[in-house]
Amino acid sequence: MPTTTESAPARPAPRRQGLRRSNALQFWLFTGPFLIGLALFIYVPIGWSVYLSFFDARFTVTPEKFIGLDNYRHMLTNDDFVGSLGTFTVFAAFIVPTTWALSLALALLVHRLGFLRGFFRSVFFLPTACSYVAAALIWKMSLFSGVRFGLMNTVLGWFGVENIAWLADPDPPWYWLVIVTARLWLQAGFYMILFLAALQNIPGELYEAAAIDGARPGWQTFRHITLPQLRATSAAVVLLLLVAAYQAFDEFYNLLDKTTWGRPPLVELYLKALGENQDYGAGSAGAVILTALICLVTLFQGRLMGFGRGEGVK
Repeated sequence: MPTTTESAPARPAPRRQGLRRSNALQFWLFTGPFLIGLALFIYVPIGWSVYLSFFDARFTVTPEKFIGLDNYRHMLTNDDFVGSLGTFTVFAAFIVPTTWALSLALALLVHRLGFLRGFFRSVFFLPTACSYVAAALIWKMSLFSGVRFGLMNTVLGWFGVENIAWLADPDPPWYWLVIVTARLWLQAGFYMILFLAALQNIPGELYEAAAIDGARPGWQTFRHITLPQLRATSAAVVLLLLVAAYQAFDEFYNLLDKTTWGRPPLVELYLKALGENQDYGAGSAGAVILTALICLVTLFQGRLMGFGRGEGVK
């Protein structure tokens, strides 16, 4: 008896190709404006800044006189710029671990709360939405005002302490207390959210197994379970804090006004490029040096903390 073989229906290949084209079109439709803006407002200015650093560019951004590495030599022998790099390396070494510890402590506190978790999470995160300029003015005019009506001087006056000119004299450097407290208030909430998200991703079975093995809750479980599980998040937070420390500008510029001490590198570069001489070439060379320093410190920190090796990997 003759048998007939039925062929399987062919899949519509053109339709699949049409879906791929549609997905590609949607991808470029959504990412295209961002990529164009990134190239136009980030990469092009960076490339032009590197180009300007090899030219004598005073009062113009279209120079013609090539001077090679003279701008780099000038910035590396500039006492103000080199001093700002050294000062803010010390500043970064202090503000980074302090902010890390405060953010982690807030995250652990909020994580242990019950029905008030959402409220305190919003309260601690709210300062992140505040402008650095506005916060600097509040710290300068209300909290740390040099007159007796300032909040800090009023509180200290209750204990018989004389008025302190917080921002008027570099000796003793009380201005660091003003700047550090303002930066902690502005930044701690944001990094608390990062740590809080990482804490919520730690499996509860780890703590249950530790309890069965006799581990006591508190410092013992935090040291051997929580902290290793937060390793990748901690590395990312430290990296972001390092970059933010070297990019500090707003609070210093508004708190210290036109003082010649306590300037961060970006303020020095701003005054170099947009000051009286408007030396865009030297300012661009300083920006390249600062960028290279940030990259080196970031790479060293990433290698030291094992950035990218995953949570809990030793």
